[in-house]
Amino acid sequence: MAEASTHPEAHADALPRVDFATFILSLSHSALVHLGDAPNPETGHVDKSLALARQTIDLIAMLEEKTKGNLTGDEERLIGQILYDLRMRYVELSRAGA
Repeated sequence: MAEASTHPEAHADALPRVDFATFILSLSHSALVHLGDAPNPETGHVDKSLALARQTIDLIAMLEEKTKGNLTGDEERLIGQILYDLRMRYVELSRAGA
């Protein structure tokens, strides 16, 4: 009887390659979930938490600041565009709720 492989390499094909862009996109998706623009992957429900969205946006901004000068041009553009889009969406929702 063949036993299922327990080596990490066996599952490597199922997971995306992790690089800076993938990491930032993952954080961006988390912010979108908190902004109510994407369903929560665990529950499937759309929930809003502006406080958690703000915290995630601030985390991405901190990464932008701490990695300044160490990113490729594409990575700089990606993080800049993501921050712009998330901040605009956050402001829009904050004003709508006020």
